[in-house]
Amino acid sequence: MEVQACAKLNLTLDVLGKRPDGYHDLRMIMQSIDLSDRLTLEENGGAGLRVRTNLHFLPNNEKNLAAQAALRYWEARGLPSRGLNITIDKHIPVCAGMAGGSSDAAAVLRALNAVEREPLSPVRLAEVGERVGSDVPYCVLGGTALAEGRGEILTPLPPLPQCWVALCKPEFSISTPALFARIDSVRLRCRPDTQGALAALEAGDLAGVARRMYNVFEDALPDHRRTRVNDVKNLLIQSGALGASMSGTGPTVFGLFDSEECARQARERLLDLGGEVFLARTV
Repeated sequence: MEVQACAKLNLTLDVLGKRPDGYHDLRMIMQSIDLSDRLTLEENGGAGLRVRTNLHFLPNNEKNLAAQAALRYWEARGLPSRGLNITIDKHIPVCAGMAGGSSDAAAVLRALNAVEREPLSPVRLAEVGERVGSDVPYCVLGGTALAEGRGEILTPLPPLPQCWVALCKPEFSISTPALFARIDSVRLRCRPDTQGALAALEAGDLAGVARRMYNVFEDALPDHRRTRVNDVKNLLIQSGALGASMSGTGPTVFGLFDSEECARQARERLLDLGGEVFLARTV
């Protein structure tokens, strides 16, 4: 079976505080885009669980989230592990704040469930995904959703009006654990207007959502990284973006456009800044 794994964006991301279990309570609006990986799952006659990708530095064993998802699925069904080859054609950048690994894991869960004629409901499948990673439940369901808790408490939302997205992942990566550690000690300059964004979604107001986008992790970035992120955001706004923000713990920055032409022009301008540049649409 071949299956698509869509990247996600955080239209808003707020950290509400640290929990007794060491995790943080989050509140964020998530959105799928058509920038995606392609996965092929193929039985291999009992030769074990194998992962192959077009990126040599990614794990090819059970440390890969896609492999973990297969194990958790069989475990949830009370089935023994099977011989399975998982081939991942990566297009979502790695360590970019777009849930590339989590979306691959979710795609494996959906594929295995489809092969078995869907014995698990989407909600139950998302619960299985929670055992793989905090973003996996959202990636199982996709679309537009409010995510709370560690990201596993999901409320489906009215879809974001379809639009174009220009994205840039700068030429550095961000340590998610380090950024979570910093968020507890920095003074947040502002927070996203999540309630306003929810109301704008209800009204089908794309510009209203875009104006309210913000990610508090931008305030936790080291100064030189924050400057780079702000440079990308400013370029996107100057190119006609309705709004721009960083996704997840970064460093990918994206802008929403209601015009394909403006989005394509923004993508061309982003190429001058370096890093990886993409053009996508919302799903």
